[in-house]
Amino acid sequence: MVRRVRQVLPYPMRMTPPFDAVDYAARVDFVVELAGRLHAYGTTAHRLEGAVGAVSTRLGLECGAWSNPTGMILSFGEIGRGRRETVRVVRLPPGDTNLYKLCEADRIAEAVTSGEMRLEEGHAALLALESVGNTRHARLWTVFAFGLAAATVAGVLRLPWLDIATAGVTGLLIGLLDILTHDRPRLKEASDALAAMLAAGIAVGVAWLIGPLNLNTVIIASMIVLMPGMALTNAVNELTNQNLVSGTARFAGAMATVLKLGIGMIVVRSAADLLGIVPDVRALRPQTWWVEAGSLLLGTFAFALLFRCDRRDYPLVMASAAMGYLIARVVGLAVGVDSGSTVGIFVSALVMTALGNAYGRWSNRPGALVRMPGIIMLVPGSASLRGLLALVQQQDVSAGQAAALAALNILIALIAGLLLGNLLIPTRRNL
Repeated sequence: MVRRVRQVLPYPMRMTPPFDAVDYAARVDFVVELAGRLHAYGTTAHRLEGAVGAVSTRLGLECGAWSNPTGMILSFGEIGRGRRETVRVVRLPPGDTNLYKLCEADRIAEAVTSGEMRLEEGHAALLALESVGNTRHARLWTVFAFGLAAATVAGVLRLPWLDIATAGVTGLLIGLLDILTHDRPRLKEASDALAAMLAAGIAVGVAWLIGPLNLNTVIIASMIVLMPGMALTNAVNELTNQNLVSGTARFAGAMATVLKLGIGMIVVRSAADLLGIVPDVRALRPQTWWVEAGSLLLGTFAFALLFRCDRRDYPLVMASAAMGYLIARVVGLAVGVDSGSTVGIFVSALVMTALGNAYGRWSNRPGALVRMPGIIMLVPGSASLRGLLALVQQQDVSAGQAAALAALNILIALIAGLLLGNLLIPTRRNL
């Protein structure tokens, strides 16, 4: 989807002089730019702070980094001087996962600190990442990925063909809405609620006029890309790593997203009740194994598009996403429970985290290429929204508590797997 930076900016191999001879302000500017790029590409606080600290040390700087989902504070000083002379406060929007740019930022940092690229060239290369991939062609692929992800999630759940088609078409429209609201701040604030209203409206209309649907499941599948499951997982992961402010803020942001999605769905359902529209709802999952298998394969391709990885990394990302799902499914069946069991999710998170860290050490590239796709189909975003809907629609606290407890169990299993996976094989430079 995008061209590699090394093809756009072909820098020659040259050795850098000792970093204590390089301008102090230039080194600080490079680290600040690198930190901003890692933040923008979805790096969690503890990983960002660790990576920035490691790069700063190799550049002859002491850096105290403090990161949260909407900004950073970085304090700098020369190693050995015993005091920090420079403080940078940076306000940033919440980051969005972009594995291609994350890998490029990591490559640039490695090239600068190893002497293969001059500091000013590395800074220019980081700045050039801003324009990479921001094309009309890339946006069209993103819209397509929204629709494909929604349809394939419905297929993995073995929903009927009408449900799969409805989820896919709705996903395309939600992807288009996301693109249209991206540069419109007022609309962007309400985009999640608008997307939920669109998904619920289409599903209710189809179930009323055309045929029965697994209504809530179709709506949730349609919005699968918007679900904050990864944000919830990252939030609790940050809390367990003692990044308390960042973890709390990220958790609050994820819950706000769940609330907005729930509000949009509830508004449409309430409006349908007032107008006397009664959708035909039916719980049915008739598809055979080959539909689930085909949907899983296409779904991994959709997530590779959504993670915006490099073309050469598509097989790796797709294999990681499929492996994470299959491990959870096989282990769940082996212990006598379904694929959503916490045992299967724990084992899958542990294995994929360890494999991601091993890949990072072996290839000298970010382990996120394996780790993040490996858990994306396990995160509890849809479970948390389903809990809110159960509470509101049934007006039954016990039903809402049961669904919320299921989401909590998934989250606990994931975090336990991530923690033990990092203990089994430590990360490479935190990424």
